[in-house]
Amino acid sequence: MNLQQLTSQVSNLSRAIGKIIREESINFSMKDVEKKGVHDFVSYVDKSAEANLVSELSKMLPEAGFIAEENTELQRQERYNWVIDPLDGTTNFIHGIPIFSISIALLDFDDVILGVVYEINLNECFYAWKNSKAFCNGNEIRVSVPDKLCDSLLATGFPYSDYSKLDQYLKMFRHLLLKTHGVRRLGSAAVDLAYVASGRFEGFYEYGLNSWDVAAGTFIVQQAGGKVTDFGEGDDYIFGKELVATNGQIHDEFMDDLKKYFARI
Repeated sequence: MNLQQLTSQVSNLSRAIGKIIREESINFSMKDVEKKGVHDFVSYVDKSAEANLVSELSKMLPEAGFIAEENTELQRQERYNWVIDPLDGTTNFIHGIPIFSISIALLDFDDVILGVVYEINLNECFYAWKNSKAFCNGNEIRVSVPDKLCDSLLATGFPYSDYSKLDQYLKMFRHLLLKTHGVRRLGSAAVDLAYVASGRFEGFYEYGLNSWDVAAGTFIVQQAGGKVTDFGEGDDYIFGKELVATNGQIHDEFMDDLKKYFARI
């Protein structure tokens, strides 16, 4: 398997599907929105984009299965599996806020070996493959260099269904607002992670995320020189629904602060 070539194909596919999503956003109406759950939305755009991605990715790697947001009937295979979010940032999309993306990762058993995040509105494609550097639109990217939280700009996301850790989350949020350059909430975890990888943010943290939100982005962060863990400093961040991704330089300090609010029992 030529991972570099496959990554190029996936990047081109993301751009093609992203162009369709961008065109659909022009005349999109709230009447086209469906509710999957509390504060959890989907539209024909998500479903159509995923169907197209599944069809084309199946041609690229027929032996691979799928872990996807919108279609729970897709079959997962033993070794290779695509992990895809056809529209990360659906709430932004339906409200006309121009921050949403496509996220695609390829798993080899439990290891990510390819990741692509395409931010549709700025036409920025972030990508990496196993043993490669990380890139955006053909240019190498690296995480930033600040080594203190007081010199850092962070990103996070707010939970929309799992409020079990909300009190700790809000206390941590207040603490970081006072200690850092600020905390941004863009509404697309995949974009947040891509921005950590490219040095725009020093770190990103959130709980309640799904594998399709983070599989590609966390891999790109690591290939760009960053560090990713779960809240317990372990490696269960793709399926464990909690993660911290940083430039590596601030990771220890960030984790020391996080433990004050998310102490393990």
